[in-house]
Amino acid sequence: MISTRGRYAIRVLIDMAEHEDSHSIPLKDIAERQGISKKYLEIIVKDMVTAGLITGTSGRGGGYRLCRKPEDYNIGEVLHLLEGTLAPVACLAVPNFDCPRRGECKTLPMWAEFDQMVHDFFYGKKLSDLVTKKKE
Repeated sequence: MISTRGRYAIRVLIDMAEHEDSHSIPLKDIAERQGISKKYLEIIVKDMVTAGLITGTSGRGGGYRLCRKPEDYNIGEVLHLLEGTLAPVACLAVPNFDCPRRGECKTLPMWAEFDQMVHDFFYGKKLSDLVTKKKE
């Protein structure tokens, strides 16, 4: 299951892409538009700044902005940053997981296939796919 952290991070990026101009976007504006607590968003955007997904400036005229074009972000990288692995079972989620049934597990191929489908779906989805184009 994708947590609120992952879902909200995607909403923040969409909001930033939709309201992008030459200025940074104040977090309070994003919080108001998205109906999300500013305090909670502060925690999420801090991780996104640290990971280099967005930049932040403080002070008058400060706020946040995308580091790249929306088409250069994929949703998989965002979810991986905020959620960690999306693997459905521990033997796929943990590197070198020592499962005593690994060699005889009849379900492992199914879980591996499902994991690959989830990976391909989210890593194939771009932020630009989710952004509503502004009417001019």
